[in-house]
Amino acid sequence: MSDSSSRRELRIRAAVSKKLTTLCYNDTELSVTDGRFPFSSQKCARNLCGTGRLVQVPLRQVLAARRDGLIVEVAYIGRKKKEPMFLTTLVGTVEQAEENVLDAWLETLLHLAYEDMGVKRGRRVKVIINPHSGTKKGVATFNKTIEPILRSARCTLDVSHTTRGGHAYEIAKTLSLDYDAIVIVSGDGLVHEVLNGFAHHEQPLNAFRIPLAPIPTGSGNGLAINLLGMADGFDVCAATLNVVKGLPMKVDVCSLTQNGKRTLSFMSQVVGLIADLDIGTDHLRWMGEARFTYGFLRGLIQFKACPVQLSYKSVQVDKDDMYAIYQKRRTETKANEATRKGLLEPATDETALPPLKYSTTDEDGWTVVDKPLLYVLGGKGPYLGRDFMAFPVSLPDDGLIDLIAQEVSARTEFLGAFGGDAANGGTFWKSSVNYVKASAYRVKPLSPKGAFAVDGEVFPFEEYQVEAHQGLATLLSPYGYYAAEVAGRPTKA
Repeated sequence: MSDSSSRRELRIRAAVSKKLTTLCYNDTELSVTDGRFPFSSQKCARNLCGTGRLVQVPLRQVLAARRDGLIVEVAYIGRKKKEPMFLTTLVGTVEQAEENVLDAWLETLLHLAYEDMGVKRGRRVKVIINPHSGTKKGVATFNKTIEPILRSARCTLDVSHTTRGGHAYEIAKTLSLDYDAIVIVSGDGLVHEVLNGFAHHEQPLNAFRIPLAPIPTGSGNGLAINLLGMADGFDVCAATLNVVKGLPMKVDVCSLTQNGKRTLSFMSQVVGLIADLDIGTDHLRWMGEARFTYGFLRGLIQFKACPVQLSYKSVQVDKDDMYAIYQKRRTETKANEATRKGLLEPATDETALPPLKYSTTDEDGWTVVDKPLLYVLGGKGPYLGRDFMAFPVSLPDDGLIDLIAQEVSARTEFLGAFGGDAANGGTFWKSSVNYVKASAYRVKPLSPKGAFAVDGEVFPFEEYQVEAHQGLATLLSPYGYYAAEVAGRPTKA
């Protein structure tokens, strides 16, 4: 460790490669270089001369820095170009360093990587693993990839494996409220169970204060894509990094009322063709995402109207206005990123969920749609899956439900609106797609037979009503907004 940059530069002899390796940090990144290089405490590994390997790691990806005597261990999440992330642990012996100076170097690095970003070190997390979700690799993925990252970051783990449907609901219903995060190693179905377990907790509002962090091992994984973006939405390491470094983001949750029973929905409620696509392929979960493609093609062949009547309480109907509000919110969130902190909201003494605002018998101010519809889709969050950005202008906490009523049209017109553009949200701008933001909506079946799914789970095909609760639940997020990239109105729509 040099005298001129003792707070910035550290040289170690790597235990594996035996190479002299230099570590240097600034306010944004840690640089790791093999070989002897003339580091500057100001430039800090930028504009290097000579030969060797340089790795620049954003401080958000630094997990740990500790020592045992003069043996130093630094752990971080690395990435090679656009490939998936991976855990790297660098171990080596420090050359010529006083222990107090070495401690100061390690502590300053950790402070920059945690406290300066508003993140608590060593989070206490509850991990719920579904061994049967998706391709049934959740347990192996946890053991091989997820747990080593969390252990490296000195997280305290309390791990449960679900053994049956509804098990996660039961865990959440009686969960201790002293965790920093709930980690869900599964698909979206387990998120649905946990949120509904919170709803029946003896302190539901305090339960909803604890952030959820999904790690994608299911077949759809829409929530993980919404939080991490298309590039990282299926990256288990990126999702685990979010457990360690993500910050709380308040999100809306919807109440669905059916036959007097209230159920919470965090992502989608759908009848018609899209419901057939989802629950009609539930037995094909072993196919992963391919089951949705199969379901879409099967639905396109049948292509029948959904026998329902839709009514909604409209708030926003102009697509250009929705897009402008969406863009403004993202810009403001990015500008205020430095003010985000990883602290939970203060506990509340309230012991009940927010009351429902709308009666199921209320008829005043509701817009009624009597046209034949292929499907009705309501929900929160842009992506329902990798190939379907259903709600591109969805905001985490605007208190509104994004709602699509797709009219029956020719197959060719439907393919043009739903086909290749569905993955990037382009369907939003299609004139054939009726898209509104509503404070509430209801669906009345006009036939005894049909398909209805809530967050991918099968529900009875019976009358239901939905309304949103603003900012009721909490997620861990790297950005403070949904990570979907949405283009503006095309020249021709």
